[in-house]
Amino acid sequence: MPLSMLREFLDRNRIRYTVVSHSVAYTAQGIAALTHTPGRELAKTVMVMVDGRLTMAVVPASFRVDLYRLKKYLGAETVELASENEFRDHFADCETGSMPPFGNLYGMDVFVDQTLAENLAKDKEIAFNAGSHRELVRMRFADFRDLVKPAIIPLAAGRAAVRAA
Repeated sequence: MPLSMLREFLDRNRIRYTVVSHSVAYTAQGIAALTHTPGRELAKTVMVMVDGRLTMAVVPASFRVDLYRLKKYLGAETVELASENEFRDHFADCETGSMPPFGNLYGMDVFVDQTLAENLAKDKEIAFNAGSHRELVRMRFADFRDLVKPAIIPLAAGRAAVRAA
């Protein structure tokens, strides 16, 4: 079960969270619609290669990652979206494309968009894929931030293209 590693980690750290089951959905905006979650609260995990190293960029569901901005901020030589082949094997416990934004569980850096952090800073909840295309986890953003220790930087741009779920 994909949620087991994440659930074990959250339980071990005594974190309160809710698991929301929903119909199968493959896009962040589709999940937001199915679960009645505002796009600014639903975190989309985007796999990015930074100088050949796999990382997670986390943005609000309705936005996309600005690769140029991330490259400039990090002072990196190359920043590009990771291909499915580059990240699939790193997440044996997850369905492809449904990774939770817990890079610390997979040995990778996590970058969270500043606007997502600001929207959720005051005791609000973050929601994200739980390792499957049928489950979502909701928890306090402050708990997520304390557990993952992401770099919070400006990395979102524009609205994401809307695609059918």
